[in-house]
Amino acid sequence: ALAGLKLVAVAEVAQAVIGMARSLCPDPPRATIAVAALGVLAVVPAGPAMLGAIVAGGVAGAVLGRGLGWQGAGPPSSTALPPTGISRGAALGALGLFALGLVGLPLIATDSPALGLAAAFYRAGALVFGGGHVVLPLLEAGVVDTGLVARDAFVAGYGAAQAVPGPLFTVAAYLGAVAAPDHGGGTIAMAALALGAIFLPGLLLLVGVLPFWAVLRTQPVAHAALQGANAAVVGILGAALYSPVFTSAIKGIGDLFIALAVFILIDRWRSPVWAVVGCAALVGSLRALYGQP
Repeated sequence: ALAGLKLVAVAEVAQAVIGMARSLCPDPPRATIAVAALGVLAVVPAGPAMLGAIVAGGVAGAVLGRGLGWQGAGPPSSTALPPTGISRGAALGALGLFALGLVGLPLIATDSPALGLAAAFYRAGALVFGGGHVVLPLLEAGVVDTGLVARDAFVAGYGAAQAVPGPLFTVAAYLGAVAAPDHGGGTIAMAALALGAIFLPGLLLLVGVLPFWAVLRTQPVAHAALQGANAAVVGILGAALYSPVFTSAIKGIGDLFIALAVFILIDRWRSPVWAVVGCAALVGSLRALYGQP
């Protein structure tokens, strides 16, 4: 069953990469930024490289966008936003808390498995950019590379999460529960800790940025930089599609066939994802029952 769920993850992440590439890399310069970001992750560890690739993509977008018309993509300055009710002081306080969690949690987590888990999920939630699937390589670096969760359990849970309504970040609850037995915490408590930690930085950023967004979103350079950063995200997700998703799930031609079948069912036939997930788990179980590799 777990093998079947891993194949669902292959199809889902492939669909996300293709969809994001179509919308975020519609021209050669942005496609080049995406490939360059993938190249960065091919030679540098995923954790620090991801943020660097996104920043570099934003800089490239700001530079290239001036001559390519990307800067004209934003809404006109006359388009008003409703008042947020958040003061600039409160916004700056939220940004300070965001930075404190990002820097401080790893420093105080050295002797506490629970805080170490919270730090890993907080970092993933803080650095993700461009869509839920992009959290995949960040979570892999935080919980698989550090030994908190086994790679097979990680990818299988990611596949199962496709059947759950709501944001993909909710996979954090599953990962926290899986990590709990080996790190001295209760299953429910560790699941809640991981779930809260991955959502908290996004909420702090939301509060911190909203009072300034009305001005920022009308700046042409900001829009061009955002489009360059979005293109880099496509490359980052492409790297995640290869590792850990493809390399851990595809062991032979039979696995590739099932992953492609799942992709067609989801992307072309628009089948309910929960039903496809269940069928993939059943197929995986039947293959094991009848001795198929």
